[in-house]
Amino acid sequence: MDDFTLRLAHLHHCRDIGWKTIYKILKSDPELKSIYQYSFNDFIVQQTQFPLSTTLNDLQSDVIHEQIRQYTPNGIQIITIFDQEYPALLKETYQPPWVLYAKGDLSLLIKDIHLAVVGSRQHTAYGENSINYLFPKLIEKGVVIVSGLAAGIDTIAHHSAINHGGKTIAVIAGGLYHIYPHTNKKLASEMMRNHLIISEYPPDTRPTRWQFPMRNRVISGMSKGTLIVQAKSKSGSLITANYAVQEGRDVFALPGSIFSPYSMGTNELIQQGAKLVNTPEDILEELIF
Repeated sequence: MDDFTLRLAHLHHCRDIGWKTIYKILKSDPELKSIYQYSFNDFIVQQTQFPLSTTLNDLQSDVIHEQIRQYTPNGIQIITIFDQEYPALLKETYQPPWVLYAKGDLSLLIKDIHLAVVGSRQHTAYGENSINYLFPKLIEKGVVIVSGLAAGIDTIAHHSAINHGGKTIAVIAGGLYHIYPHTNKKLASEMMRNHLIISEYPPDTRPTRWQFPMRNRVISGMSKGTLIVQAKSKSGSLITANYAVQEGRDVFALPGSIFSPYSMGTNELIQQGAKLVNTPEDILEELIF
């Protein structure tokens, strides 16, 4: 880990420092060489609005410094927005994460084609069967499946990608030391060995409610397209689709029965212009051809 990465990660660990504050600090000090000499007045110049004593204490914290140094021995790699491993499409999004924490195969981040696949935590056999029908051809063409390690469709997407010999990336809320849900710890361990798990939060961050929709913007942001498999009306999966639309990415939706609540969200997306998916080719012709 080079000195700049260490300094940016340390700044990123400080409580009450947001995206805009880091942006302002980088503008005035691109190599972050002065951050350990910062005073109250320096933060006032940055026009920050947070408890300065907390932030300054964190900047001077040897505990945080040691936490960061322990990531490498624990197989956790820090990727900054300035690194070549950082996903190119994610850089193009609004306020992309300054830092990603990753465990697993980093080469998956720079693969050509990522497809986000998300859906309801509650699902039916139709959703699972559809994933197992669509994935073999997608994987054959080198598509990397990106999802959120949540219960339901996300879990099925990761398992199906693995079972069909493909590669998959999980973007999680919270940090790498706090896998959620607990029922996916075994899956997460396998992915950390042979696939990849990433988070925009320091590893010891416990997941909180607001981090899940924020996680969705990373899932869609690093992907060329987003497939919604099953979703209720006003489902969290539709947040991912909205992020994809805002970034000008392709949105695909699996049609479903008008009598199923798990198809109401996907059917609404199709009404709004998402591409209806009947076959793998419906996705591939947008992603590849």
